[in-house]
Amino acid sequence: MRLLVRERIFGIGDDYWIEDADGRKVFLVDGKAMRVRDTFELKDAQGRVVVEIRQKLISLRDTMLIERDGEQLAKVKRKRLSLLRNHYRVTLADGTELDVSGKILDREFAVDYEGELLAQISRRWLTVRDTYGIDIVREDADPALLIAVAVCVIVLAEKEHED
Repeated sequence: MRLLVRERIFGIGDDYWIEDADGRKVFLVDGKAMRVRDTFELKDAQGRVVVEIRQKLISLRDTMLIERDGEQLAKVKRKRLSLLRNHYRVTLADGTELDVSGKILDREFAVDYEGELLAQISRRWLTVRDTYGIDIVREDADPALLIAVAVCVIVLAEKEHED
């Protein structure tokens, strides 16, 4: 499944659409403006909230939480020792861990589970600067979760870059 993310540079909140390979709007990333912490809702094309993404308020390292139906689905944070590349760990509610690594700010990174590629995020095939693709490799993967993971690591990397 290949998805296309068209970020908006200017605007209130951080709202942008994610389209499928045929150009149909599949998900809306709805950034909530004027909040104490970063908060996003990932909505389907009909406007239903699929997952909620929010920054954890109190933590030693910046952490983002992904929730579905009020239950925590995953926690995303930077790995402690990652000198050469951006490296993040995603801990799912059942204890499963996903690994995210690459050049996050350049939108060139991968999401792996035990060495197996789940999704590739890339600008390489695209010509528009503020557009990148999410190529979900495994058919049994949860697209909403992988999109939420991509949003989380990008937000965390941008915060770290600003500091």
